[in-house]
Amino acid sequence: MTRRGCGARGRLRAEHGQAAVELALALPLVVVLLLGLLQVALVGRDQLAVELAAREAARAAAVSAEPATAARLAAERVTPLRPLQVAVTVRGDAVTVRVRHPSATDVALVGRLIGDVELEASVTMALEPPP
Repeated sequence: MTRRGCGARGRLRAEHGQAAVELALALPLVVVLLLGLLQVALVGRDQLAVELAAREAARAAAVSAEPATAARLAAERVTPLRPLQVAVTVRGDAVTVRVRHPSATDVALVGRLIGDVELEASVTMALEPPP
């Protein structure tokens, strides 16, 4: 009777040890996965900021007498991202603004694996007469 009790306790201890080993093996993979998701979220946030800057720059350029200056100032006003590269093209009755930003991937472990990402957004709007 005591042998059965010891055997059950021994198996229970072995199962606890197995769970600890499985956790030790899986935890680094889970951490790297979570850091990767965090990096993707940060790049997504930066892409949304670049798109917002492009929209605002195009609006400002569409109504300004000096589209390039107005676009650059508007893009820098709406987003804290630096550096921003703002290019303005006027063709006929439309203005196109292209905004670029190199997004640094600096989350621990995964940032070096991915490398920096060049984000870009382009918006075209009809020119309006300046006020």
